Amino acid sequence: MSALTLAIPSKGRLKEGVEAYLGDAGATLKQTTGARGYRATLSGFPDIEVMLLSASEIAASLIAGDVHFGVSGEDLLREQAPELESRVHLIRPLGLGFADVVVAVPRYWIDVATMADLDDVCAAFAQKHRRRLRVATKYVQLTRDYFARMGISDYRIVESAGATEAAPAAGTAEIIVDITTTGSTLDANGLKVLDDGIILKSQAQLAASLRADWTNQARAAASALLDRLGARDRAKSAQILRVRLDKNADAVIAALARDTGASVLSKPTDAHGEYSLLCPRPKLMQAIAALRAHGCDAPATTQDADYVFDTANPLYAALADALAQ
Repeated sequence: MSALTLAIPSKGRLKEGVEAYLGDAGATLKQTTGARGYRATLSGFPDIEVMLLSASEIAASLIAGDVHFGVSGEDLLREQAPELESRVHLIRPLGLGFADVVVAVPRYWIDVATMADLDDVCAAFAQKHRRRLRVATKYVQLTRDYFARMGISDYRIVESAGATEAAPAAGTAEIIVDITTTGSTLDANGLKVLDDGIILKSQAQLAASLRADWTNQARAAASALLDRLGARDRAKSAQILRVRLDKNADAVIAALARDTGASVLSKPTDAHGEYSLLCPRPKLMQAIAALRAHGCDAPATTQDADYVFDTANPLYAALADALAQ
């Protein structure tokens, strides 16, 4: 039996994106029961079993503690567990599945641009129609929490089972709370997002359940996977900079560390040898300019790294802290 269970989306672009993310770090997904199977393995990680579920099922499984790791949208996680931090630890966003949870109203409501305006509309609507303004949504908890924070109470939620954006036109609700990526669907249905109506900017998250059975074997498997993923992430965000430095090397390195965040990977064995520095990729040209400003006239070369392993394994360290609380 595997020590750790990882749940990933079973289909679609999100599944493809997660497979690519894991594969880029050398953890290739292999389904064990054919193309339509719901179990898989990760190459190089024999103690990890992969389950393929819907994003909603993954969120529920993480919250219940049925899986150790999972990839799901933050919107689904926070909708199913308003007290998320006590149940699930968000390890890192994956840059996939972007979607905003928003409050949208009919575009012809030209005097309604903010949640404060909406509050006025809710009060006037209740007085005029003797009923509360209806909000169609699948995000009941997120809507209630956000409306409460904004001081709005004169409304009622109509849970949406279909195309939420069509509710105002169909007459089943006056406004909606829904997810949007480009806004084109809202626009096509005559809706606009309020200026301060973004409830959550969501994306796919690699998350860990704080309620799962974290045996020593599960912790070891988690540490190994997060070490690999973190090392690959850091390698992609940095480059190795090699350059010969003279007797002012200490001053130059201190300036690079201060101005660009570069750190020393290795030092030469002689006074005028080549240093290897790890430089954040966006700061590379700034580092080159700093070298020239300090009188370094030696050629500098760069190299990409496959992995950059930190001794601290920061992704796992953050998980261990969350489990200890």
